[in-house]
Amino acid sequence: MKALKGIDLQVRKGEVFGLLGPNGSGKSTTIQILLGLQFPTEGSVSILNTPPGSVECKKRIGYLPEDSVFYPFLTGREMLILCARLSQVAASDRNSRVEALLEMVGLTSAADREIGDYSKGMQRRIGIAQALIHDPDLIILDEPTNGLDPIGVRQVKDWIRGLKARGKTILITSHLLADVEEVCDRVSILYGGKVQDDGAVQDILEHQNRSQWLTSSPNGGQREKLDLAFKEEGVEVFSVESSRRSLEDKFLETVESARIEGEETEGAEYGGQLPAFLNGPGEPS
Repeated sequence: MKALKGIDLQVRKGEVFGLLGPNGSGKSTTIQILLGLQFPTEGSVSILNTPPGSVECKKRIGYLPEDSVFYPFLTGREMLILCARLSQVAASDRNSRVEALLEMVGLTSAADREIGDYSKGMQRRIGIAQALIHDPDLIILDEPTNGLDPIGVRQVKDWIRGLKARGKTILITSHLLADVEEVCDRVSILYGGKVQDDGAVQDILEHQNRSQWLTSSPNGGQREKLDLAFKEEGVEVFSVESSRRSLEDKFLETVESARIEGEETEGAEYGGQLPAFLNGPGEPS
């Protein structure tokens, strides 16, 4: 049985691209082919204008697998130093990059704890840091928010936007479609090993012949006049609802308030901005 049946994908430089689909649709196989871990039986693949799996190609790719596996006896700091050495980061830059990434992912205070003692979300944060340690041009994130709390989820989305602003190309797979919708420029939806639909997010999600307005809340008399005006103009009103903030926004507001008031936590800290060493393609470190 073929995992993929002739898909055609093009991820453009500097965009955030979402690869979506249910379990078994071919997402993981596609990523493994891009990384040179599997080979297609037919067709051609080019990544960063080179064949997948070449040494030069791998140097320019950062990868976060769906299930990261770390040496449990290493501390978070030791793990990032090891990843920096394996990625051939210059010795003079290793420590500064490690510390910058630990601060970014909110693990500075937990940097000397063994990874085996980390929660799943904290391990996910280390996984994101290791994918960025060598300042890659292409970043492949497989379920990047898996295991993260709402604070971590919001930060990952902010980091992705920031990486895009710096010229990075990002390929994401995720089952959390609302998160993908927020950060992706284009998506492809796989099913049965084929691309069933693709395009710019705003285009494929647009309701045909419908518009959404956000206004102040009308009182009873105003509502009657508005309903009559719409009816006279032949405009059908499908629903009118009170505007609400998202539960994510409320959660983050509550936690941020507690943090400002000095409440302490044993888990991951809030984290920070992208490190300065993460440059756009071709820029010096």
